[in-house]
Amino acid sequence: MDADQDASQALLDQVRQALDAGTPLCIQGSGSKAVIGHAVHGQVLDTRGHRGIVSYDPTELVLTARAGTPLRDIEAALQDNGQMLPCEPPHLGPGATLGGMVAAGLSGPRRPWAGSVRDFVLGTQVITGQGSLLRFGGQVMKNVAGYDLSRLLAGSFGCLGVLTEVSLKVLPVPRHCVSLRLGMDRSQALAELTRWGAQPLPLSGACHDGQALFVRLEGGEGSVASARQRLGGECVDGEFWTQLREQRLAFFTQGSEPLWRVSVPLATGELDLPGRQWLDWAGAQRWLRTDAPAHVIHRIAEQARGHALCLTPGQAHYPPLSEPLMRYHRSLKAQLDPKRIFNPGRLYPDL
Repeated sequence: MDADQDASQALLDQVRQALDAGTPLCIQGSGSKAVIGHAVHGQVLDTRGHRGIVSYDPTELVLTARAGTPLRDIEAALQDNGQMLPCEPPHLGPGATLGGMVAAGLSGPRRPWAGSVRDFVLGTQVITGQGSLLRFGGQVMKNVAGYDLSRLLAGSFGCLGVLTEVSLKVLPVPRHCVSLRLGMDRSQALAELTRWGAQPLPLSGACHDGQALFVRLEGGEGSVASARQRLGGECVDGEFWTQLREQRLAFFTQGSEPLWRVSVPLATGELDLPGRQWLDWAGAQRWLRTDAPAHVIHRIAEQARGHALCLTPGQAHYPPLSEPLMRYHRSLKAQLDPKRIFNPGRLYPDL
């Protein structure tokens, strides 16, 4: 496979043929996020042949690349210039692509402090349900206005169109970084994190493994040193956060119970979740290992004004939406994919 290849015309031709024949398309890159959602039965549209960095201006902090470009290539180019993807997206596989990153909309440990994938998407090029190749948004934040389809595509899992190109805002790598382990129980950790949230601490990661609180401090030398002295604890290898992001820690790799991701508002206190918990995002994301019935987990998440998603193969289905929200989803699908050929049923069976 060529390292840099524009296959947009081939992708467009395949979409147009599918539209003419009414054939559903299973849009995918490497399949590293395939566990999430329902299986799609259709003709595979593989974006990996459409790859390469189109433009990158380190001085403007903007990178544009084709959807099939491996994330590792993008991160390598950024690293050479002392820059990074601020949302710290998980790869969850060696071949993860830029298009898959945006389509899945998943963010890593830095999410509460830096923002989500959606927050850094400046513009996109998309094949629409009318068989057109259109560009939305721009390459600077001030160009993003009105009906922002580019950010709407983040987290859509390919149900609204085929991403072919993405422009992203990137940021410099923090000058200093320290990771600490603080011995405290989960209740104390949640209370401390709520208190620290109102203070100017340079936090960029906070999780609790059931026994201790782990925090990451990033920023200028003075602010990091001051926070480190104030918080105490022992230093740990910064690779810990990569292992957490990629779900390589023992909590994720050991055990037969289904894995759940429970998302709740920041400053949510203890939740009576059955099973083993791992707190991430300063408590806004709760990883859970449990054999409890799905309706129990969904009910607890909803009572905390959040939602839950099981990440075990064959069970990773989004919870049902309320009827008003489902109407919005149906309306978007009808407008952007009127023939229902893009990943039909991936998020919800009737979409």
